[in-house]
Amino acid sequence: MTLKEEFATRNFSIYGQWFGILSMILCFALGIANIFTVRVLLIIFSVICLVSSFIILFIEVPLLLRICPTSASFDATIRKVSTNYMRAATYGVMGLIQWLSITGGASSLIAAAILLTATAICYLLAGVKGQAFVGSKTLGGQGVAQMIV
Repeated sequence: MTLKEEFATRNFSIYGQWFGILSMILCFALGIANIFTVRVLLIIFSVICLVSSFIILFIEVPLLLRICPTSASFDATIRKVSTNYMRAATYGVMGLIQWLSITGGASSLIAAAILLTATAICYLLAGVKGQAFVGSKTLGGQGVAQMIV
């Protein structure tokens, strides 16, 4: 299935997965960009944003759990985030944390908060509509991970 065919399925979990990848890229970039400030609170939220990007990477690209040397407890924790509702909750919490970064003053971390919240909404809509989670083949879902074992 090509990327165009995946988007044509109208499955919100596919949209959520791609929004998640965009969130990961944005969280990484904004985490690095905002870490070099003099405001301590903004530095803390930047570090949290940076850590979130790596968590998202392992959530959205399941192939990495097989090829990266991680601990068994980390793998078990990431594998728990497999349903649409769990992914919506995870992204919702990460988005809420970034929304709280406004308390230290406005910064570009608001963009990460918006995209994380949009990702949570996509996964929530997939859960509410009863759509099963479908991983994008482009990102290592459905059979790609088994091909390398």
